[in-house]
Amino acid sequence: MDHTIILDPQQKNIPAVEENLPLTIKRALISVSDKKGLIAFAGTLKEYGVEIISTGGTFAALQQAGIEVKQVSEVTGFPEILDGRVKTLHPKIHGGILAVNDNPHHRDQLNEHGIEPIDLVVVNLYPFEETIAKENVKLDEAIEQIDIGGPSMVRAAAKNFRYTAVVVNPDLYGIVLEEMREHSGAVTAHTRFQLACRAFQHTAHYDAAISSYLSEMTGQSELPDSITFSMAKEQHLRYGENPHQNAALYGTFGRHLQKLHGKELSFNNILDINAAVMLCAEFAEPTVAIIKHNNPCGVASGASLAEAYSRAFSTDKASAYGGIVCVNRPLDRATAEAINEIFTEVIIAPEYEPGVLELLTKKKDRRLMRLTSNIRTVRELDIRKVIGGVLVQDPDQHRIHPGDLKVVTKRKPTDEELQALLFAWRVAKHVKSNAIVYTTSDRTLGIGAGQMSRVDSSKIAALKAQSAGLDLHGCAVASDAFFPFADGLLEAVKVGATAVIEPGGSIRDDEVIKAADEHNIAMVFTGIRHFRH
Repeated sequence: MDHTIILDPQQKNIPAVEENLPLTIKRALISVSDKKGLIAFAGTLKEYGVEIISTGGTFAALQQAGIEVKQVSEVTGFPEILDGRVKTLHPKIHGGILAVNDNPHHRDQLNEHGIEPIDLVVVNLYPFEETIAKENVKLDEAIEQIDIGGPSMVRAAAKNFRYTAVVVNPDLYGIVLEEMREHSGAVTAHTRFQLACRAFQHTAHYDAAISSYLSEMTGQSELPDSITFSMAKEQHLRYGENPHQNAALYGTFGRHLQKLHGKELSFNNILDINAAVMLCAEFAEPTVAIIKHNNPCGVASGASLAEAYSRAFSTDKASAYGGIVCVNRPLDRATAEAINEIFTEVIIAPEYEPGVLELLTKKKDRRLMRLTSNIRTVRELDIRKVIGGVLVQDPDQHRIHPGDLKVVTKRKPTDEELQALLFAWRVAKHVKSNAIVYTTSDRTLGIGAGQMSRVDSSKIAALKAQSAGLDLHGCAVASDAFFPFADGLLEAVKVGATAVIEPGGSIRDDEVIKAADEHNIAMVFTGIRHFRH
């Protein structure tokens, strides 16, 4: 059995350990917060004659299970002090972990000081992330979950992987024991190397979580001079955007969205789900957003979700097929039945009313998701990969209010036009640039997304509306960035728009405003741009 393949299918040749010499495990130090599988693992080690030394709660658990174990304080000749803050930080521990065993000088020093080598370090760290995830956790409580001795032992063992094996996750116990069975109580160098890689990933993630938590408490608005990202793999994905690309999901996506039914989520599903929930979060009233390829193809609000879905769906019925539907209210039976009439990849709701899941789970290929977080309160940096690094920015969470708008034309928008402008603006923020969105006060009529020319986006949005049989006369139009020329505005006017919302800021604003006045159009500037690349 090739455990190198189990640990990492891609890691077959490791230049640092060509000889792949096995290391017989004679002495192990075990100190774990997560005690899953501990007793069975330690019991098997004892079957191979391994001496076990341990600390605190781990020592108590092993002793209670009848497993022979020696306390660290017995090895060091020094008691635990400072309420357990200092236990393993001692030369008789770290000397045993870090010694180069075939170095005569190291062997002489071990003998001189009565230090015995430690061949296996089994450590997982204090539950810092679990602690800070609790509501109303106090700083002092979080600080006490910052492990010091644990990371020191893990890093020491990982550095000295040629002579010490390190295990930081109970899920790896089986791999170590299987190797010991195959190699008469020894672990190969290839496996020790990969365990060391896992160990450094583990401590890096741990330190990043602490750094992030403490940095957030400073309240600094500036991005830091250096930044560290460390996220645990949450899910292996079948493939990426395309079948020839490997992919995985990292982080805490599952903490915010719970899959209730259906096939595993794909890379593209997750991108579309993210786009859908972020758009729905813009609205307080009952709202439905239908997403396809990371763009909305229909958005509407209504007195009920059923009404909102009917309006959103009628924006672009063809594109809605195979799309993502997100609602911001518990999904009721009437709306579910309407959604169920066509194939939908994913449905997202904060809850499902009684009987709805039974209806929707009849289609095996459909994924059903429950939104478990208030997305409006989530504050996370927006990160994009580029060659040689990442771009990092604050998330675009700006929301416009009527008092923020500047009327720049002779005619002011009517109350109904104002509501339509605000609705259009909230949707345009979530459409790929260049974005043009035609709406009424509570629904989209046409959406033009991702074009190199703003005029083309205007034309496409109008064509979408016309092909759906929707009347654009008297509608509002939103442009995510300013009209650089009057032609984009005039394209909207030509199809019936009577009110326009855009950021302003073009050197030709006067020309665009003049064109609006000539056609009795009401236009407002936001002073805010919503590019979405």
